[in-house]
Amino acid sequence: MAAAAVWRRLAAGRDRLSALTPVTPRAAPVSVVVPARDEEGRIAPCLRAVLADPAAGEVIVVDDESRDGTARLAAGLGARVVRGAPLPRGWVGKQWALHQGVGEAKHEVVVTLDADTRPLPGLVAAMASALEEYDLVTAAPRFICDGTAEQALHASFLATLVHRFGPVGPRVPPPPHRVLANGQCTAFRRDRMLASEGFERVRGNMTDDVALARCLAADGWKVGFLDAGGLLEVDMHASVAEVWREWGRSLPLRDTTAPVALAADLAVVWLTCALPSARLLLGRPTRLDLALLGTRLLLAGALRGSYTRPGPGVWLSPLLDPAAAARLTWTSLRPVRTWRGRAYRETGEPPVRSGARPGPPVRSAAR
Repeated sequence: MAAAAVWRRLAAGRDRLSALTPVTPRAAPVSVVVPARDEEGRIAPCLRAVLADPAAGEVIVVDDESRDGTARLAAGLGARVVRGAPLPRGWVGKQWALHQGVGEAKHEVVVTLDADTRPLPGLVAAMASALEEYDLVTAAPRFICDGTAEQALHASFLATLVHRFGPVGPRVPPPPHRVLANGQCTAFRRDRMLASEGFERVRGNMTDDVALARCLAADGWKVGFLDAGGLLEVDMHASVAEVWREWGRSLPLRDTTAPVALAADLAVVWLTCALPSARLLLGRPTRLDLALLGTRLLLAGALRGSYTRPGPGVWLSPLLDPAAAARLTWTSLRPVRTWRGRAYRETGEPPVRSGARPGPPVRSAAR
């Protein structure tokens, strides 16, 4: 059953939406918001790129009580720096920073970028243009990995996402509770986001991007998760240890997934990724194991396009699938709620609080 589910999801990759490509910049400028906390060491490439983008009418950096020179560096490069207010009780820092940045934005369309992104020319206009079809858009990048081991572990974690949710850009949208998103690059219309109180409704979620997308999809928003690999690169982690510690803590999506669905997702990862690799290493693979391993190698070939410099680590990633499954299981049972020197308590509230009424469709408002 797990194998059938995975094969059905992977088959959807034969009919995916086209990747984002450069478009003619819109006449109306775009507000770019970058939340930042202690990002002095890696925010400069992101800011230099968006400040040079003709589609960006303003670049706002929300300094979330950084303890380094993030604000000074951003201001020196020419960004508009918003000093973040103290974090309120019950909020996670990124949502609070985005909430403030969107409130300060001057333009109708807002694109948010994480500090570790490396936007390429045309990204901002392409994201804004996608809002002609969608109400909320997030983008999948190409990843920068340093070294074979880091890429192997990263690709193994990435494969668990594909096995659970299928490839990026599905033509048939999933139900709201299965929507996937990447908050490293997001686009929406400012007024509608503020009216929906989107960031407030997911204020306590550690996996804020998926929580926001599922919350708004349940409200009737048309949510798109599109391939932007030709326009966006991301340097997420500096080492194998960071990939294991930081990405492994968020990938289970524990605070946005019902317990039964989470258990089913973990079962799929164990049965279709970890178990076949483990039994092959023990010299006891079944025919189904070999079929799943063949599928996994085909997926590894497809995932090469997700990296700026694909190397042998992508092909070696199936060997780390048992470790990836163990990490996802551990963080599902013992979730990590710390980030950038802050510790967050479990609130006991549902991951998404519904109740806000959806506003008018974005496409109608655009007309």
